[in-house]
Amino acid sequence: MIKPLKEVERFIIDLRNKMRFYDIVFLDRDKNRETIRILGIRVGERKEIVSTIEKKDYVETFEDSLDFPRQALWVFGKAIQGKEVYIKITLGRPNSNVICISFHIAERPLIYPYK
Repeated sequence: MIKPLKEVERFIIDLRNKMRFYDIVFLDRDKNRETIRILGIRVGERKEIVSTIEKKDYVETFEDSLDFPRQALWVFGKAIQGKEVYIKITLGRPNSNVICISFHIAERPLIYPYK
């Protein structure tokens, strides 16, 4: 589902604020680890990359997934070293860390509705 631009902008503000207070946790998945290796980025650089997400990087939003019930999953894409990286995040539960579920090279081209 594509969210209206105002909701995307609000999410980005909420994301940055929450990361500032509660930080961000990256799930340890094979694809995520492999991307870090391929791109040669340090694990800590992911947080910096996520914090630079802009509305033009927005792809789509999933609602109520099996792994994260009643939580919106937001998908963004960033070009890193010439590779398109798929980033899927949720704000998580109140008073807890942001969760980055996916941070890996995109498996197919991403479509950016606000680019």
